[in-house]
Amino acid sequence: MQTGKLLHDFCCAVEQHNGKAFAALFTEDGVYHDVFYGAFTGRERIAQMIDDWFYRTATDFRWDMHDPVSDGRTLYARYTFSYKSLLPEATGGRAMFEGVGIMKLRDGLIAEYGEVANTAPAFVDLNFAPERMAKIFARQNAELKARPEMARHLAE
Repeated sequence: MQTGKLLHDFCCAVEQHNGKAFAALFTEDGVYHDVFYGAFTGRERIAQMIDDWFYRTATDFRWDMHDPVSDGRTLYARYTFSYKSLLPEATGGRAMFEGVGIMKLRDGLIAEYGEVANTAPAFVDLNFAPERMAKIFARQNAELKARPEMARHLAE
């Protein structure tokens, strides 16, 4: 699948609340590492992430990919992303953030998706209490430190 079509279909499937179409962009054993919800492995779980997790507390998703770069094995794309939150404290506001999607590709499909996201603007848009933000940031900090590529940075 061509990069442009893959990214277009990726964004459209989320915006159309179509977990099945989204999951079809992944290999059978594909993994989606979500910045909020963690890892979802396999097409069934990836479809559930869209249909049951994303749309449980949000609606009206908008996802755009910008400036993609790929060597055929790895695809990077800067993105802008937003949704209307259904959380009571958000009072119907639109949560917005940006990031970079990092996709490992196999046979034209996504074998693994991860992202580096600037979540702070979304937390402000959602009216999250400082204590809630601190809890989320602590989890993100622990996950970063647990990654193998951080071992050298943690060495005394």
